[in-house]
Order: sequence, then C-alpha cells, then structure tokens
Amino acid sequence: MERRRKLVLAPILIAGLIAAIQYFGSERFVNPVTGRSARVGLSPEQEATLGLQSYRQVLASETVLTGGPEVDLVNRVAKRLAEATGDSARAFQWEVSVVRSPAANAFCLPGGKIVVYTGILPVARDEAGLATVMGHEMAHATSRHGAQRLFQSQVTGTLMKGAQMSVAMGDLSADQQRAVLGAMGAGAKFGVLLPFSREHESEADEVGLLYMARAGYDPRESISFWQRMSESGKGGQPPEFASTHPSHETRIRNLEAQMTQALQEYDRAKAARR
Repeated sequence: MERRRKLVLAPILIAGLIAAIQYFGSERFVNPVTGRSARVGLSPEQEATLGLQSYRQVLASETVLTGGPEVDLVNRVAKRLAEATGDSARAFQWEVSVVRSPAANAFCLPGGKIVVYTGILPVARDEAGLATVMGHEMAHATSRHGAQRLFQSQVTGTLMKGAQMSVAMGDLSADQQRAVLGAMGAGAKFGVLLPFSREHESEADEVGLLYMARAGYDPRESISFWQRMSESGKGGQPPEFASTHPSHETRIRNLEAQMTQALQEYDRAKAARR
C-alpha cells in the first residue's frame, strides 16, 4: 500500500521539480512603470520576432488603409504615445496599420506592431478616446504580458500533467477520474489563468492611463471611453470571474483610483508643451 502511494505521488513530485526548474530558469521582469515583478517565458528578441510574424500575417489577410483622415488620426496618436513610453520600449520598432473592419478592436504586438480597426474609431470619438485604447494595448506590449502568459501556461501545464498522471495511477474508476480531472481543469482556469489575465488587463489600464497623460491627453477621458464601451456592448460581457477581462465597472473604478497620479503626469506634460 505504501509503495503504491509513493508511485501515485511520484508524477506530482516530478512535475513540481520540473515546474521549479522552469521558474528559476526563467527571466524575471520588473515593470518599470508599476514596479510589478513577474516571470516571462520568452526573451525580448523572441517576442519581437513572433510579434513581427503575427503582424505580417494579420495584414496579409485584412484590408489595410494606406491614407486618409483615419490613418492620419491613428498615426498622430501613436506617435505621441510612443514618445511617452520612454525606456519601457527603447528597443521597439514601432509600426502602425489601420484596418478597414467593423470590429471595435485594436492591439499591439510585442516589439511595437500596432493594428487599429476602423470599428473602434466611432467608440473612441476623438484623439483622447483613441489614446485610451491604444495606450492600453501598447502597455500590454511594453509590460511583456504575452511572455508572462506563456510562462504561466507552461508551469500550469507541467503541474496539470503531473496531477493527471497521478490520478490515472490511482484506484479511481473512469468516471471518478473524469470528475477529478474536470474539477482540476476548472480550478486551473478559474483560479489561476483567468485571474492572471485580468491582472494583466488591469495593469495595462494603469500603464496606458499614464502613457496617455504623459502624451498630453486628458486621462479623465478614459472614463468616458470605457463608459461608451460598456454601452456599446450591452449585455455582452460574461461574469467577471469567467472572463479574461475585468468588468467595465471594475475598470472604471480602478481608473478613478489612479486618476490623481495620472492628472499629475498630465499637468507636467501640458507645462512641457507650452
């Protein structure tokens, strides 16, 4: 009995050892804006390479605008925000593309490759609204959230495999094994991966708010933007615990709590532009 118990526990112990090796063998990244520390699963060079590949793939399958007022607007906001990122993006090679699409979306890939869909422009309304969403997306890239998610997935996957092998070696029936593994999967998703993703979203909100303020855009406009986003997607957002993103209400509360610092940055930016 004791021998069997040891055999059942062995996969978990091995998985724990491998996860520890993954953890201590990874790079530690400290966000220069928030001071938050995290482990990442890619080097900056690897991130930039993957970002460029994904950027080219997206553009190859979309209708990219080459000129016009929409392109001028996006380029103008992107330029000011890129200057506001400072040392966070010193190695980035910024590129911006505007895609003709009804999707209310935008994203920034590692290395500084930005895509803005025209569908987000009516929600943004003006430069400050657009700076809210673009600053948020650029903050994901400068905060290296993609590399953090990869690391988290790697470690979680390693531990899950060890647990699955341990369950398979136990005395449970097939139905019991499925029930236990299902519960473990739900626990990993709702207890680790989704909260981790929401933490990234909140950090991107915070960093993006400071970027737009440093770029000379009134950070109070971020509240109006997220209110419009909430109105444009009435009833379309899942419960926060089951979502990769915070609720719009949570975002707005967090932004309001960070507004004092953002307004200080905004006042400094206005004084420097005089």
